[in-house]
Amino acid sequence: MGRHPCRVPTLCLTALLLLLGGCGWFKPRPAAILPAEELYQLGEKELNRSGYEDARARFREIVTRHPDSSYTPRARFLIGEAYYREAEFDNATKEFESFLAFYPRHQIADLVQYRMAMSYYDQLKPVEQDQGLTRKALEQFKKLVKEYPESRYAPDGLAKIDICRGRLAQKELFIANYYFTRGNPGAARQRLELILKEYPRALVIPETLYLLAEVNFREARADEALGLLRRLTAEYPYSEWGKRGAQRLSVAR
Repeated sequence: MGRHPCRVPTLCLTALLLLLGGCGWFKPRPAAILPAEELYQLGEKELNRSGYEDARARFREIVTRHPDSSYTPRARFLIGEAYYREAEFDNATKEFESFLAFYPRHQIADLVQYRMAMSYYDQLKPVEQDQGLTRKALEQFKKLVKEYPESRYAPDGLAKIDICRGRLAQKELFIANYYFTRGNPGAARQRLELILKEYPRALVIPETLYLLAEVNFREARADEALGLLRRLTAEYPYSEWGKRGAQRLSVAR
């Protein structure tokens, strides 16, 4: 039986086209770009169930794919918030700093500033250790109440400022006691006078006055010592240190 002259080439061409076309079946289709609102909702859902890494991925997609969306500023904040809730404070503060650099007057800028301060506050160390984080927290809380005085977070910021200042005063008193007990009243004096000058409302003021009086007694400055004890007993008569001061004053006389 004879072959049709065009049959073989036609079959080959058809097979080739099918083969070439079939290659497309194995190519992955490009992922659909979800709307910013949908990504935001997905990110919030992950955040609320503590899926922090997945939440950040959703919020970053908003920032990358929808930079002009109204959801972008909040997505930037929530990237940092996810780090904050995960106690990854260094990463959190970087994200909050980035937000404030881009949107210093945004309607949630006060919240971001508050979270920045809390990222340091939540890491405060015992008084015996370095207080660098306390100083950073204090700086950020002061910025909060200065830049956003009408913020709902300002009252708590003011309270946290007092706590931070009190902790710094405690640190100075701790060092002063260290110097005094090791026979260096001069170095102790510097720390104690700094407390009275820089932290006049601190809770450690009664103890500071008592110890400074002891420093003056040690350095044969009895008149100054007695003056400090009189101030102590007059201003803090019912405190532990006020009562000690009264006893010391009665002996010194």
